[in-house]
Amino acid sequence: MHFDTPDTRNLPLKAEQKIRLVRFLELIGDYLRDGHAQQHGAYTGMDDPVPVLPVAETLPRADSLEVLEAEVRECQACPLGRNRIKAVPGEGVLRPLVLVIGEGPGAEEDASGRPFVGRAGQLLDRMLDAVGLSREQNCFIANVVKCRPPNNRDPQPEEIAACAPFLARQLAILKPRMILCAGRVAAQTLLHTSEGIGRLRGQVTEYQDLPLLATYHPSAILRDESLKRPAWEDLKALRARLAVLDAGYARDQGEA
Repeated sequence: MHFDTPDTRNLPLKAEQKIRLVRFLELIGDYLRDGHAQQHGAYTGMDDPVPVLPVAETLPRADSLEVLEAEVRECQACPLGRNRIKAVPGEGVLRPLVLVIGEGPGAEEDASGRPFVGRAGQLLDRMLDAVGLSREQNCFIANVVKCRPPNNRDPQPEEIAACAPFLARQLAILKPRMILCAGRVAAQTLLHTSEGIGRLRGQVTEYQDLPLLATYHPSAILRDESLKRPAWEDLKALRARLAVLDAGYARDQGEA
């Protein structure tokens, strides 16, 4: 069943959100009915299937980070929105070389409204800096879910689904050259798999025609220092691919 979906540009925010949700649910319904998810490689054998992110063609034509961030801060689409202190839309530059995607805000991010600002965030900044990247110059940092799950638990499938249109719109607006998934949840969500991060990390795959590389979440590295070396290998693989994708980055890294 398909619903009429009128032009949303002049509708109030809540009405627009409802129409966007209808579009998203319609898209998921098409995937489930027609088998598109399996055709395009989405993993469907999990007890809690990973939600499929909307594709760019289903997203609003007139969009901006400012509009998106305002909607994130108003969103009450799942229980996380009712329990947060602050939503965390993300931060960084437009047209970034790398879109870094984590799983969700922690306590310090929930208090500040900024992504990756606690100890794990400080480590992430150092990791990025080691390969010539930063949120101030050439990266954007976001999460799969924009509000903190209680006690920093993993986001639940319905919470990921509620936030999926926001992440899809960020991808469409930002147009990054590459995606770096920080941790298991982000990698599993975008790659539609239940494989562990130990098997997903270190190899460049693709997501919607963008190169994607997964590595350990900085919080996991803080808990287990033995992950530092493989994480550094992942960063070197990221640097090597970026040097191929962007001549300016290659010159800055001395790889031109």
